[in-house]
Amino acid sequence: MFRVAFPKTIPILFGYLFLGCGFGVLLAKSGYHFLWTTFTASTVYSGSMQYVAVDLLNKPFNIFNAIIMTLAVNIRHVFYGLSLIEKYKGIGIKKIYCMFGLTDETYSLVCSQYVPDYIDKGRYYFVTTVLNHCYWITGCTVGGIIGQFVEFNAKGIDFVMTALFVVIFLEQWESTKEHSPALIGVGCTALCLVVFKSFLPMLATYFLIPAMICIFTALTVFKAPLERRLSK
Repeated sequence: MFRVAFPKTIPILFGYLFLGCGFGVLLAKSGYHFLWTTFTASTVYSGSMQYVAVDLLNKPFNIFNAIIMTLAVNIRHVFYGLSLIEKYKGIGIKKIYCMFGLTDETYSLVCSQYVPDYIDKGRYYFVTTVLNHCYWITGCTVGGIIGQFVEFNAKGIDFVMTALFVVIFLEQWESTKEHSPALIGVGCTALCLVVFKSFLPMLATYFLIPAMICIFTALTVFKAPLERRLSK
């Protein structure tokens, strides 16, 4: 199973090594021992939220703000989970870890990669998730060591996560002929951002939650015509 899953995760390997390294550097430069990066990568395992957590750890702790920020950043995983109910059906106890280890990149692999019928899909999803998690832990640990023991200016490193999401979006765009779901996502997000910044500036930071609800509603309403177009 490793020989089947590993080649497909190689792009994630290189991406996670650099992205995890960025997080490790930022956390170490904030005064935390590099082992904290390993622990965080192993237990939190949420790239974008880990980057946000660096900022939260450097400010006076506000539990309400931390909860809302976590929900805003990770709300998309609710919709990831809903779309994987069928794929993860019948894979047994491995489903627990697959749910925990579900990231944007793992989700992309699970959804886009064809798994031959002779392959145990449950084992394939599980091994793919484990490999990606190991890549992330390794990257974070290496970054923590570099950040703790090497002196340099780490300003701007946090932008790597934004760059990652742009690359994922472009890859998904190029791999599909039907771009309506992507356009709906971009449109709903842009609309919510404009509305919140214009009328609710105090809550503009949390625009992602209503944006995801808006996207889910739009995709549900237009599900039938979208499926007809995708089947052509």
